[in-house]
Parts: sequence; C-alpha cells; structure tokens
Amino acid sequence: MRDAIRDASRKLPPLTAVPRFRTLDRAAFLAQAERGLPFMITGLVGRWPLCTFTPAALRARFGDVPVRARVGDYIGTAFAPDRAMRDLAMGEYLDLVADWRDGLPPYVGNLEINALNAMCHWPGYFGKMGPPRFWLGPAGTVTPLHCDYDDNIFAQIWGTKRIFLVPPHHDEFLYVREANPVLFGSPFDPERPDFDAYPLARRAAPVECIVEPGEMLYVPAGWYHQVRALTFALSVNRWARAMPLALKDEPSLRRAAP
Repeated sequence: MRDAIRDASRKLPPLTAVPRFRTLDRAAFLAQAERGLPFMITGLVGRWPLCTFTPAALRARFGDVPVRARVGDYIGTAFAPDRAMRDLAMGEYLDLVADWRDGLPPYVGNLEINALNAMCHWPGYFGKMGPPRFWLGPAGTVTPLHCDYDDNIFAQIWGTKRIFLVPPHHDEFLYVREANPVLFGSPFDPERPDFDAYPLARRAAPVECIVEPGEMLYVPAGWYHQVRALTFALSVNRWARAMPLALKDEPSLRRAAP
C-alpha cells in the first residue's frame, strides 16, 4: 500500500496552494479527491451544532466528560511507543490551559469524545469511516510531521490552525521512521527548517495552508502533514475505511468501494 501511494504521488502535478471549494456533494467530492491532492471545503462544517459552542459553553455542558491530554514533550516523543499522558475531566483540562504560559501546552489530541459526536453532521463522502477523533487545545499545540495511510477529512470547529502538507513520495527527503505499520513520522520541522541536520529536506516541497473555523480539509492517504494551533482551537477528523481514492485505478489493491 505504501509503495503504491508513493508511486501514484510521483505522477501528481506540484501543489503550490491548497484550493477551496464550496459545499461539494458526494460525486463532486469523489471526483476531486481521486486526483490525489489535498483541498478544502467551505460551507459544511459551520452548520454543525458543535460550532455554536464556545470553550465556556463546552465547559458548562461537558465539564465532567473524561479526557486524556498529552503532556510534557509530546513533540519529541510523538512517534515513541508510549508518551506521557494525564487523565482529567474536560472542565479541569480547560481550566489548566486557560492561562498556560510555560512551555508546550497540554493537548487533548486524537481522542474519541462520544458526548460530542451527535453535534457533528458528517457528509456521506465515504461508505465507511472510523470514529470521530477530537483535537482540543490552546495556541501552540502541535502535531509534528507525519502521515497516515487512510484518507482523512479534518473539520475545524473553532479556532485557526496552520497545516503544512508534503506529498507522499517526498518521504525520501524527510528522514522518516516507522512508528507503526500505518504511521510514519519525520523529525524535520517545516516551520523551523534545520537544513544542517536534515540536508535532504531542501528537496521537499511543503505547502502551507491556514484552516479557518467552519472549514474542512481533505488529506489524501500518505500525505505528510504538520498541524499547529494558532489560537485556542477545537478540531475533529475521521479516517476513511476504504482503499485510498488516489488508488482507484489500482484494481489489484482495491478492498472496498468508498
């Protein structure tokens, strides 16, 4: 799968900017996604009930909901077999980070929060998707450069995030290492590039985009991405459970229709 995605990526035109489209239906989404390039969709997420919640409202209604926060140097240990975590209630977490000033802020990342699911109205782009995974934290929370091998739709509920995207076949420039069979991470930081330590990274082509409240980003399988919250932010994503759309012309690999 990984090799097929990288080979397909080599045939793509260079990505210089992430395009935005208005409210795509399923057919239009699939036609665009099958090109194998990231893009954003506007006009969908902003209608979700969860978008009406502020941090204060989230705390008032869901303050007792248990969450698990990444703590300590979760960037340096992002692809380690374990990392430091702290279990606490939603209200306690929001209180903890409300005025955070010292170092990397704790981050509720990649967490199922079932109490919030009913307030997210996902479009039917895929026949089967994994459960929603929530990402909550103040400005400065970061998910370092990595890739997943499922198609990903990422919805920004509130707050703003900066995302860098790098095509799959540029992994040869990114000094990647395998965290597990479906997750590869890179120590290279496109926000603060250190070309002395990682000289091959000069040949990579990261593209920066800003995801605003109410926008949805499609990240094709295998695309490397790094995410930083520029403000206090709540996001949620889901991974498709089907053959990556960029491999639609690879019948030998297809396991299920999207």
